[in-house]
Amino acid sequence: MHKVNIDKKIRKKRRVSSNFHGTEFRPRVVVFRSNRFIYAQAIDDDKRVTLASASSMKMKKSKKVEQAKEVGLNLAEILKKNKISEAVFDRSVYIYKGRIKSLAEGLRAGGIKV
Repeated sequence: MHKVNIDKKIRKKRRVSSNFHGTEFRPRVVVFRSNRFIYAQAIDDDKRVTLASASSMKMKKSKKVEQAKEVGLNLAEILKKNKISEAVFDRSVYIYKGRIKSLAEGLRAGGIKV
């Protein structure tokens, strides 16, 4: 990647992510998407601690959109165990469609209010 593209991504991430702040009872769910896998973390910004995380690395091979929904369901299950029912969804530099949208829908299907 060229320096210009990296700077553009950083500016976009700052523009989107600076509007969200996670707490212990309503964490910020951050998404990272690579070409092969998708990762999600629930972060408490007050304490700067990761409360829960899930990824598609150890899942069975299937369509990426289905894997993303499964990651959302897994993260929702972990958050429910920690007695968290609400979250703030931080899509980072990614557009809200495809795998990112599917992950958010998985969180909602798992009972987390996003």
